[in-house]
Amino acid sequence: MDLPRHAWRMSTRSGSSGNCVEVAAPPDLVRVRDSKDRTGSVLSFAPTQWADFISGIKAGRLGGSTRVRD
Repeated sequence: MDLPRHAWRMSTRSGSSGNCVEVAAPPDLVRVRDSKDRTGSVLSFAPTQWADFISGIKAGRLGGSTRVRD
């Protein structure tokens, strides 16, 4: 799925390996895709769901024992 009107962004922490996800955030949905397969599947989330997911990662509540820094 190509979303030309919305810029896809990749984390600056992903480095040059390209093993990351990309996120596009138009006003209605947050979309996520694999940076290695840009024509593949795209996951869509409500902005509140995405914010809860990111908060959970930063707080270490989603499977990891290491807290993610801002």
